[in-house]
Formats: sequence, structure tokens, C-alpha cells
Amino acid sequence: MDPKQFLHRYLGIQRDALLAKLDGVGERVARWPMTPTGTNLLGLIKHVASIELGYFGEVFDRPSNVPLPWFDDGAEINADMWATADESREEIIALYQRATGHTDATIEALSLDAPGVVPWWPPERQHVTLHQILVHVSVEIARHAGHADIIRELIDGAAGTTGASPTRVHTNG
Repeated sequence: MDPKQFLHRYLGIQRDALLAKLDGVGERVARWPMTPTGTNLLGLIKHVASIELGYFGEVFDRPSNVPLPWFDDGAEINADMWATADESREEIIALYQRATGHTDATIEALSLDAPGVVPWWPPERQHVTLHQILVHVSVEIARHAGHADIIRELIDGAAGTTGASPTRVHTNG
């Protein structure tokens, strides 16, 4: 396996861990605010979709043309961290699938040393490569999968890299 395939594989593992947190959770529970900021399981999926669309779209001048209204001027702060009443579970999952498809196409099309610019980073760090962004986004998704794991454990005791019940807790090995 070459380095790009290896990094892409780990990105996929983190994506799967995040999405697994929705397994067996009903609509109400998936959108129930579990932190003072309102973060919920569907919101974490929405947030990570936004991350992938930004880092593998805008950074490499490969726009996805997917609207992200929660980033518009006047949107509530952290509005990407929860699902609104108007956003269905299916819509958020479809958004995430569209984002991952766009990411996968970018990874396939570019070499690891392909240059990009992260306009929201400080000027001295804005110039990056696909390699750097693959690592950065994998870590970011792992972080949010950990958040989802904690939220899921608070909901029903399920913990680990799947949506397993407390009697079947899985850990990475």
C-alpha cells in the first residue's frame, strides 16, 4: 500500500467510527443537545462534512458547490455542531456522503505533494500539501469521533469504535 492509500485508509476508518455512533439511535436522540453549546450526534456529522468540503475543496481550488448556510454571515456561532429541526437525518447523512465523495475525488486526483492554501489559517501556515491536509483532517475527524463516542456513551452507555451496547464494547487494537 502506498502512502496515499495508507492515509486514505485511515481517513476512512475515522469516518466509519464517527458514522457508527448513529447506529441504533432514533431521530430524537440523534439530535438531542448533549452539551451547553447544543452539540449532538447529527451535528457532529454535519460539522465533519463541512470540514471535508472546506479542506478538500476550497484549499485545493476544487469547489464542491455544496451550500453551507451555517457559515453565512449572520448564522449562529457553532451552527454546524447541531442539526436544526429543518434538517433531517437523511439530509445530513447525504451531505456527509457528498462531502466524502468530493474528498475521495480530490485525493484520487492529486498527488500527496499537491499544493493548497488554507485561507483561514495564519499566513505563515497557509501553504500546505495534500499530505498535510490528509493528516490534519484524519486527526480532526478522530477528535470528533471521540466527541461522538462520549455523547453516545452519555445517551445509552454504548462506547468504542462502533455503536455497540455496553456489553459489547470495542476498542481499537
